[in-house]
Amino acid sequence: MTGRMTEHRTGPTAGHRTEPAAGHPAGRVSATEPEGADVAQERLRRWRLVLGGDPADGTGQALSGRDAAMDGALASLYGKGDAPRTGRDRAAGLGASAPAVARWLGDIRTHFPSSVVQVMQRDAIDRLGLATLLLEPEMLEAVEADVHLVGTLLSLTKAMPDTTKESARAVVRKVVDDLEKRLATRTRATLTGALDRGARTGRPRHHDIDWNRTIAANLKHYLPEHRTIVPERLVGYGRASRSVKKEVVLCVDQSGSMAASVVYASVFGAVLASMRSIDTRLVVFDTAVVDLTDQLDDPVDVLFGTRLGGGTDINRALAYCQSRITRPAETVVVLISDLYEGGIRDEMLKRVAAMQAAGARFVTLLALSDEGTPSYDREHAAALAALGAPAFACTPDLFPEVMAAAIERRPLPIPDAG
Repeated sequence: MTGRMTEHRTGPTAGHRTEPAAGHPAGRVSATEPEGADVAQERLRRWRLVLGGDPADGTGQALSGRDAAMDGALASLYGKGDAPRTGRDRAAGLGASAPAVARWLGDIRTHFPSSVVQVMQRDAIDRLGLATLLLEPEMLEAVEADVHLVGTLLSLTKAMPDTTKESARAVVRKVVDDLEKRLATRTRATLTGALDRGARTGRPRHHDIDWNRTIAANLKHYLPEHRTIVPERLVGYGRASRSVKKEVVLCVDQSGSMAASVVYASVFGAVLASMRSIDTRLVVFDTAVVDLTDQLDDPVDVLFGTRLGGGTDINRALAYCQSRITRPAETVVVLISDLYEGGIRDEMLKRVAAMQAAGARFVTLLALSDEGTPSYDREHAAALAALGAPAFACTPDLFPEVMAAAIERRPLPIPDAG
């Protein structure tokens, strides 16, 4: 059977489209499940939408109305240019016409949910080379904004005309504001708790007692006959003062593959900078190093200060970060990179070892995004793990827990590789 593929992660295969998983465009083809004799007809209808209507698809099914409109939108992106349409004659491909793309964007927003629209937009940009059309303000007003779109816009900033920059900033602002609403409250609560727990006291109030440490400190007072411990010495959580207690350095790789990580790191950097008990520094790098700390009050300014693409010199970036550490024992350094080092590998590893030996906590994140396991340099990851700095991908929802564990010097909550 011939058809068309909608799977965006593995990349499209010309002339084929596999049956989509939940959330893929062709997965939304019926609001209700049919019953009885209609089941076979509904199954044919679904297979027709999945396979694309080529003569060899074997369904013999024609489409009309909303189904034909959905099929046309899918065909424009995933269909073959020479494939006849049995539902609606519409040539595959969107060309380079801004009006045609704008109409298509309107169509998919009409017929598919937001999450699917975002997938189709990314596929259109990747497959059909539509990134340059995003330089037009009317196009930016039509797209569904998400983290990946922000990454694409940031990669185009050098070519972006002045008439488009304000529209682009508005798109980026919307995404950043949504992310802050989603992430800020939990991040502040989690890290405030970690900072409070970092200040110990020997005369805690009852609700401030750290029972694990108290029990460990009083094991010698165990009474076997009563099967209990007499806590002669209480260990409790103190309350962090309003002065700066911890220093956090976010060192972020801004190569093209790290676009989503740069967006999330900028948002988290702004959230951390808003906490008076944390002194936050944000450093981005490719082959050059840029300190964006003075822009952390506005993550949109941070993002437009980045330069996605280019090479990678992790050693140079870490050298800069190392030179800015003033209190190693109170510092957490977070390197966010796929570890494809273009600089001096051995020097990079020596710097990590030196920072740790001085007392700093070093965390390596291969990605900070909602995506799956990223591509990364496994040899460098293994070398960092041998130094006690295991490298792993981290979702935005897990990041507050990772930072809390790093601040408290607990084992990091590394997710299962599977």
